[in-house]
Amino acid sequence: MLFTRLKKALGKLSAVFAQTRQAPVENYEAILLQADVGVKYTNRILERVRRQSEPLTALKQEIFDLINLPAPRVETGPPRIVMISGINGSGKTTTAAKLARFFNRQGGVLLASCDTYRDAASEQLEIWARRAGVEIVTSQKGQDAAAVGFDAVSKASAQGIPTVIIDTAGRLHTRTDLMEELKKVKRVITKLKPTGPDLNLLTIDSTLGQNSLQQARVFTRELGINGLILTKFDGTAKGGCIIPICNELNLPVVYLGMGEGIEDLVEFNPRDFVDALFAGLA
Repeated sequence: MLFTRLKKALGKLSAVFAQTRQAPVENYEAILLQADVGVKYTNRILERVRRQSEPLTALKQEIFDLINLPAPRVETGPPRIVMISGINGSGKTTTAAKLARFFNRQGGVLLASCDTYRDAASEQLEIWARRAGVEIVTSQKGQDAAAVGFDAVSKASAQGIPTVIIDTAGRLHTRTDLMEELKKVKRVITKLKPTGPDLNLLTIDSTLGQNSLQQARVFTRELGINGLILTKFDGTAKGGCIIPICNELNLPVVYLGMGEGIEDLVEFNPRDFVDALFAGLA
């Protein structure tokens, strides 16, 4: 079921890689660049593939090796804390709701509305919380976002709620003041759980391809991001950007967002991704 959904979501990207069917290795360069793999990693892949007797098999293996990074491990006790950051429009709040639905199958979830900038942000997340069937700590515009996060983690700890998902306000990586607020949210969480957020995730809009890299570098450096969520993956042929993004940041993709529905999220599995990408090819 999950593989079928993944295969469907990769439709546009798979159509690009379908060109490798019976194509000579010389054509792989144009195909990889079309998929937004980028010059650096295209050259790296081709250098290795050209030496192999089965170039298509080698291509699949090279892509797998490049995206097969260790996922962050949750080793400390409950509550599991998931903090989500990203720029405006990257699908962050929708992703928070999808994750709430995902984790709610494993036990209770508490959503924390730490977006205290955007009008009606808390009300929007409250609607998503009802859809996901989870509890929420709401906020008011202008409220201290770190205080909301503190209240949410405290409540989860007191009531034995296994997972807290913290939805933060979208912000540009160039706004130092807003990045400092995110760092404060993380610091306050660390007062309650010394290891900090177990999953400190950054949402990246896949349709922007490698254009997201500089933004992601700043978030990663400032916040200690340990995993990525690539959103809107079903709507792009630029999904090859997963290769440079993972490797330039040295971070694994943890989830893929594949639509607007609350169920449209899959846990990322590198082998399934490659198999779905090349499904139907010899």
